[in-house]
Amino acid sequence: MAVHSHNHARTHDGIDWSSQLNARRRADELDAEAHRVVARRLVRTLPDNPTVLDVGCGTGGMSVALVEALSARGGGTVVLVDAVPEMLDAATGSARSAASYETDTTRATVRIRPVLADLATERPAEIAGAAQLVWASNVVHHLPDQRAAVSGLVEAVAPGGWLALAEGGLSGKFLPFDLGVGEPGLQDRLLTARAQWFVRMRENITDAVRMHGGWNVALADAGLVDVTAFSYLIDHPAPAKQAVRDWAVDHLKWYGEAAGDLMHPADRRTVRQLLDPQDPAFLGLRDDVFMLLANTVYLGRKQ
Repeated sequence: MAVHSHNHARTHDGIDWSSQLNARRRADELDAEAHRVVARRLVRTLPDNPTVLDVGCGTGGMSVALVEALSARGGGTVVLVDAVPEMLDAATGSARSAASYETDTTRATVRIRPVLADLATERPAEIAGAAQLVWASNVVHHLPDQRAAVSGLVEAVAPGGWLALAEGGLSGKFLPFDLGVGEPGLQDRLLTARAQWFVRMRENITDAVRMHGGWNVALADAGLVDVTAFSYLIDHPAPAKQAVRDWAVDHLKWYGEAAGDLMHPADRRTVRQLLDPQDPAFLGLRDDVFMLLANTVYLGRKQ
């Protein structure tokens, strides 16, 4: 695959995703167990040898879980779609490693098909064909017209198949209330800044269309039936392993870069302290850092 310069990796939301490769991989590792449970739940009702589409696959955390879930029930095809070459390469490598794993009893075959595509301009049905399950996690909200994007995903679902849209939930918390530096309650102010950042991110997308109402309504309006939802927790309590502390550092760094100008100068100073490996308050060495978040998955069936 050709090497793309960083500026090509910016998507409609203006985010340079390729620079977040390592951070995303660390998050995948911490999400892995929760993803396995969700993947097993989603593939349970699918027909034999199904095609599953992972749209906006990122570094492949859920791709791997889907591959493992399909392997356990006899095989299938997983199509990986992403707009960022570096992400797609990472996901493809991880998914192919998972596809070749064997248990004592079975040697399932799961085919992996990577597709580099921009969902704002390309239709999933045309690039990937019909799938019995389409999984799209936190990708639709980065696209200009979210309802049109949902319709595009529905188009790629085979009759009787499912769309699983992971959007919303509860933003991740990772800091104790009083860190001993700065004003108490930094976590809540970070979440406020993130919400403001999100509104600004949407407003800055060219041709952005506001989406009113909830995701269940969007799925029903797109023609799906039996629309339901469930949420799953990612919970790594303190004292946490080093991977959680590294994730917290990544996460706070993202806040500082993306939403820093939306924070009070005093909070910006605190964030700098928490990110400084030479500072006694450095997050990467704290025993009271944790990871707690909830993701919601909206499900709908195509008749």
